[in-house]
Amino acid sequence: MIDERVPFTKEMKKEYTLLVPTMLPTHFTIIINILRAYGYKVELLQNSGRNLISAGLKYVHNDTCYPAQLVIGQFLDALNSGKYDVHKVALVITQTGGGCRASNYIYLLRKALKRAGLGYIPVLSVNLSDMEKNSGFKLTLPIYHRMLYAVLYGDLMMTLKNQCVPYEKVKGASEELIRKWTEILAEQMRHKWLSYRKVKRNYAAIVKDFFSIPRRTEERVKVGIVGEIYVKFSPIGNNDLEKFLLSEGAETVIPGLLDFCLYCVYNSVVEYKLYGKNRFKAWVFNLVFKFLTRKQKDMIDIIVKNSDFTPMTSFLRVPDMRKGFINLGVKMGEGWLLTAEMMELIDEGVSNIVCTQPFGCLPNHIVGKGMMKPIRDAHPEANIIALDFDAGASKINQENRLKLMLFNAREKLARKKLGNQVKSSKIKILEKEKV
Repeated sequence: MIDERVPFTKEMKKEYTLLVPTMLPTHFTIIINILRAYGYKVELLQNSGRNLISAGLKYVHNDTCYPAQLVIGQFLDALNSGKYDVHKVALVITQTGGGCRASNYIYLLRKALKRAGLGYIPVLSVNLSDMEKNSGFKLTLPIYHRMLYAVLYGDLMMTLKNQCVPYEKVKGASEELIRKWTEILAEQMRHKWLSYRKVKRNYAAIVKDFFSIPRRTEERVKVGIVGEIYVKFSPIGNNDLEKFLLSEGAETVIPGLLDFCLYCVYNSVVEYKLYGKNRFKAWVFNLVFKFLTRKQKDMIDIIVKNSDFTPMTSFLRVPDMRKGFINLGVKMGEGWLLTAEMMELIDEGVSNIVCTQPFGCLPNHIVGKGMMKPIRDAHPEANIIALDFDAGASKINQENRLKLMLFNAREKLARKKLGNQVKSSKIKILEKEKV
């Protein structure tokens, strides 16, 4: 088979700008600065709106999953905007190596570029499976090592921000800290030397900064967000789901990006245990898994030591949370992780959950929507809704479903508060009688 892809050469590295689609702005801003430190010209795309969907549907079959339509649509919308010299850009996209759309985006994107008359634009794969090589684009172990800390920093700030924004007395204080620390960390990532001692000092400083934000002590409804990775995190993909929930007075709780990375690593270990596949690969990935979970533990310990914030759940506990519901062999898409994350949220006391389901993502409909009944049977307190996202989805209908879920959640919270008040009154009466 002839390789028709356009290679990205060493000569191109000097002049070409790499365009990266958005998903997690804080995480990705730090990551692109790592690439800049290694000599790449990189830009994180900021374009949004219905025109992305239109561009995606124009060049991608409408049966393709919604995240693919949006990511490819964002690229094509940017290329057609006139902002870039289309003869001096390359597109960067991730490729996981599994059987899901995350591996096939790259081929759909190249096909869409040809249809749009832009087939000469190089498309670069970011992957850990050595699937595609380009002489002008090489992600070395030091680069991946620094990207790990970008993910950790991003997860830390996302976790702290979500616990501050609904309660902050000075509106915008949390976002200001995000901007401040993103700039600081992005600048640090430009330097070749990375000290883990400095990383941990940064963790503590970030936690203390967020902890110093004046906050109200009121209790609010907590809503967890799980689902397919793109629509779970991307405001473009989920119609600004977080923003809407905040406007309705809720606190959002979202498992971090590191969990998905650990899930991918852990699956390589599980493959050997289940199928006897590639013992050496399993051994290597087991070492990586232990390394990553130690880094996560350090961050959790720093949060606990320096604040009253609820830290992220250690991933070491997550695989066990799916027991009784789904097998570890179910690993297409978000696989068993999606079910485990719903159980993780319930375990944390977050019983209100939105499961984001994109059109065309059959695996996540099975491990997400398909697992809701058994989870509700085991946990009657669970208030879970599946929210479908596609090119024709009505935002109003989505918001109405969310409002109904929040209404039920508020009613439950009000009953809980009333029960606590009655219990407190009875205790006081009993104490008086003893006196």
